[in-house]
Amino acid sequence: MNKHMSKIMKKSLAVILASFLAFSCVGCGDDWDDDYDDDYGYEDEYDDYDEYGDEDYDDDYYDDYEEESGGSSITSSASAIKGTQMSVAGSTGELSIERTVVSNTGDIGDEGVWTIFVYLCGTDLESDGGMGTDDLDEMMGASPSDNVRFVVETGGTDGWNTDEVDDSKLQRFVVQNGDIEMVDEQSLANMGVTSTLSDFLVWGTSEYASEHMGLVMWNHGGGSITGVCFDEMYDSDSIDLMEMDSALSECAKSSNRRFDFIGFDACLMGTVEVANVLATYADYMYGSEETEPGSGWDYKAIGSYLAKNPEAGGADLGKEVCDSFLAACEAQNDDDLTTLAVIDLSKMDNLLTSFNGFAKNMYEAGQDSANIAEMVRGIKSADNYGGNNKTEGYTNMVDMGGIIEACSTYADGAEAAQKALSDTVVYQVTGSAHPDASGLSMYYPLSIQGSNELSIFEKISVSPYYLSFVDRQNKTGATDEDFDDYDDEQFFEDDGDWEYGTSDDSYWDYLDDYEQTGESSYITFTNEPEVEDDGTFGFKLDQNGINNASGVIALVYTYADDGNDILELGETTDVVGDWNTGEFSDNFDGYWLSLPDGQNIATYVVEETEDYVVYTSPILLNDEETNLRLKQYFSDGSVEVEGAWDGIDEDGVASREIIKLKKGDVITPCYYAFDADTYEESEYAGAEYTVTGTLKIEYDIMDVGDYLYSFCIDDIYGDYYMTDYVVFSIDEDGNITFE
Repeated sequence: MNKHMSKIMKKSLAVILASFLAFSCVGCGDDWDDDYDDDYGYEDEYDDYDEYGDEDYDDDYYDDYEEESGGSSITSSASAIKGTQMSVAGSTGELSIERTVVSNTGDIGDEGVWTIFVYLCGTDLESDGGMGTDDLDEMMGASPSDNVRFVVETGGTDGWNTDEVDDSKLQRFVVQNGDIEMVDEQSLANMGVTSTLSDFLVWGTSEYASEHMGLVMWNHGGGSITGVCFDEMYDSDSIDLMEMDSALSECAKSSNRRFDFIGFDACLMGTVEVANVLATYADYMYGSEETEPGSGWDYKAIGSYLAKNPEAGGADLGKEVCDSFLAACEAQNDDDLTTLAVIDLSKMDNLLTSFNGFAKNMYEAGQDSANIAEMVRGIKSADNYGGNNKTEGYTNMVDMGGIIEACSTYADGAEAAQKALSDTVVYQVTGSAHPDASGLSMYYPLSIQGSNELSIFEKISVSPYYLSFVDRQNKTGATDEDFDDYDDEQFFEDDGDWEYGTSDDSYWDYLDDYEQTGESSYITFTNEPEVEDDGTFGFKLDQNGINNASGVIALVYTYADDGNDILELGETTDVVGDWNTGEFSDNFDGYWLSLPDGQNIATYVVEETEDYVVYTSPILLNDEETNLRLKQYFSDGSVEVEGAWDGIDEDGVASREIIKLKKGDVITPCYYAFDADTYEESEYAGAEYTVTGTLKIEYDIMDVGDYLYSFCIDDIYGDYYMTDYVVFSIDEDGNITFE
């Protein structure tokens, strides 16, 4: 029994059930329990998270800064990001940005020529699926032209699917006029480090300088925290934003050239933190807020476009990259999640100064607990990308426009920030799942994965006010004693300036002692949860509870066939409520999703729109751990099976491919479970089901029998409150009765 289970003896089964809501994992195989703790570090990450009331709000970064420095300037990320220095004047709150000047006076090289450098870190995308080889073939299939060439560095995978490439070495190729030629070869090295990227770029921009130059970083992406280009030959080491900045800085020093564009044929890299790094070194950024399908960009279309339009600029090419990418996704019926945007990096400074002004007002408005609750609820309802739930893992990447909109009622400056964002995103394409995507995401801790995550975020954050806003949501739940070991002066230089990004990382260690309790003291009631006379199960929050709650969802449980294990069937959105009054009640009708053989599957909400809800369900697919992605339409209850997605792994790698199911695939539903007698956590696998054609998920009344139901109420500080469960029964006529 782990430490989370130590709390379960003292009252009802609700506390037992709560322990299963605390954290995320992927799938449910033989090593599921070990992965659950070891891969995500949950056993060690969090312990104590007690009282830290509203009166202590002023103990955040910026308030400490004002008290210590008397209002002098804050110098942010000076050592973390070499190419950019940002400072905030304490007297006005205004952001100033100084970027290293890349003169763009270096050797122009071949006039009228486009050279696109591709840092092709193959990883499992190549070894398992040959996707790197496919893209090399696409480059060779482009319209022939002396004005277009791809210069590619290969590595990062334990097996290439073409004889042209040797997986035991780093190799460099020129792809032009339908041919591929190896032009250089290096000893195998880690593609997830600064030196490998900078060596390629310094060499490439020297040997193949041309009038127009672009850079594509090809691989998996994990967003602002974990970065891009995970090398499977070196423990999935990746290039984080600081390493990326260092490599680009070395290239700029050598070439005295800016790139026309820097793009990411990778998931989740369309973020404001990434764009801030690139603004020093390139004119445009191409990046996706969401995951990309495994096929990625269409290099045949890109090369052919430039062959016909060699005079095209970065914005024009970006439009073609976006349009051809969307067309390729549509051709594969894989376009729902599509996002790709062209970012005008010359407008980034205006975006950052506008957002910093808005973030200052966000931070100040958040000193009122009623405001902070509304803002957090809005942010959690905004578009987010890459999963962000307990079965698929967390990227914590949230739409920037969504964050601004969520806080606009409480903080001035939203209109200016939204306009600056719109001006910066000069073109984008989106699929049906993200109609409101703004083009750039940013980090927000929907579920913090430990102190290291926040220490990285500190180094790359684009506003100290936003950083303090994020810190407040974590820090507020701790006691004064938890911070006795941390001297506020660690954030300040001798001259009174504050360099965030250079502070002692141990500041964030308070998160390592954080434990979700399932009994948040911030969730308080006027009417405790109970079954009403009309048979509904509900509760009423008091004003304190309303001001501290960020969301309400219900969970349903069933009994395993062995009669001893209790299985979590997952989340239901069938809850009605009113945040003004604090009244919430079930709206559960006893219907659930199941496989064609009648097995109810465990479902967890990915996102909910006005028209549909997307669920994920942990399964084994042909004995491999993954998650089934399902879209259910509200209009008729019909369910569309999108496929299987592996989610976010322990290294922060977002899987690119949603696997389409085919005849003969074997699905085994998986469940979070515990023993009703010993309370021991376990995984539970249902019966195998073999797909015989198009998989049809049923939505029908559950079988006759008894089930369990409980509300989970999240607080705004990362903890939650699980209500006592109630038993509900379904009879032969489909009637549901709560007890």
